[in-house]
Amino acid sequence: MSNNRIASFEVGRLIALLGVIAIHSQLFMTAPLINGEPWLGLLINQLSRFAVPLFFILAGYFIAPKLVALPTSTLKQYSLPLLKVWLVWSVIFFLVPFNLQLALESGYLAERSGYWQYLLSQPLNTLFEGSLVHLWYIPGLVCCLLVIAACCYKKKLNLILPVAIALYLFGLAAGSYAPLTGIESPLFTRNGPFMSTLMLTIGFLIRQKDWQLSFSKALMLALIGMGMHLAEALYLTRYDVPFNMHDFLTGTPLWATGIFFMLKQRPQFGQAMAKLNISKHVLGIYLIHLLIIIYLMRLLPMLGFTGYANDILRFVLTCIISYGLIALINKTPLRNWLLR
Repeated sequence: MSNNRIASFEVGRLIALLGVIAIHSQLFMTAPLINGEPWLGLLINQLSRFAVPLFFILAGYFIAPKLVALPTSTLKQYSLPLLKVWLVWSVIFFLVPFNLQLALESGYLAERSGYWQYLLSQPLNTLFEGSLVHLWYIPGLVCCLLVIAACCYKKKLNLILPVAIALYLFGLAAGSYAPLTGIESPLFTRNGPFMSTLMLTIGFLIRQKDWQLSFSKALMLALIGMGMHLAEALYLTRYDVPFNMHDFLTGTPLWATGIFFMLKQRPQFGQAMAKLNISKHVLGIYLIHLLIIIYLMRLLPMLGFTGYANDILRFVLTCIISYGLIALINKTPLRNWLLR
């Protein structure tokens, strides 16, 4: 949805996108090592976890008025183009070889067959993700829109927050906290409606109820939420849960909400950057960036780049190449199929 050219929200989306790319490019996950662990990379990974929750909160904030007024038509108008884009990119990532050298040496089917078997081995998650893991964001967004639209259609807006919290708690219990609770889910709980519904609901309610928070209180909320998220991630390592595996924890909604209110209180923040209008490419860059990372992970070591140079160059080149390709696609008729 349009963010009505609020500079701080546009810049917030760009910063969140950089966070996503930092996670997927595995920035500093090979060096430096502290006691044999890449703690800088692990910390960057978790410090970037505000990104996707912020995307959801922004989406909820801007779609709220239309969703309340016309839930069915808004759901259809918003979801169908997203699902079309998701399906097209799923087909692309299903067909495009990731290991070009293996495809050349052993043939296309030899390279693809292993990945196809992997997707078929977990059909439920594949259904809610697509053919490449980062595509989960789009079905997740559509799922939580469906939940909120159903409540709006039934005139049960008071149920939205309890339902969202219940889904989130189950997502935590069967996700990051599964080693403690023993609860299992056939669907990876980051996917689908479990975690995303609460994030979208937060943005939705902020808009509907006109909730306000001063910048200083928003900063405090963000710091508390971030601290909780990091403390939880560290605590769960006692149960052999890797520090960097967490997409959502108890503190994550507080963290992302605090950042949202900070951006809301400073609407002119990053105005110069917003004038570049890069934010209109955010979805496209999000969709294509992981394929670029996959190729760079193989190419850069072949060119002799290792350690810090490899990590930094992979991150920077992913940003540049992804932006360049999406800007180019936007100038062609392909934009009607590949981009919203």
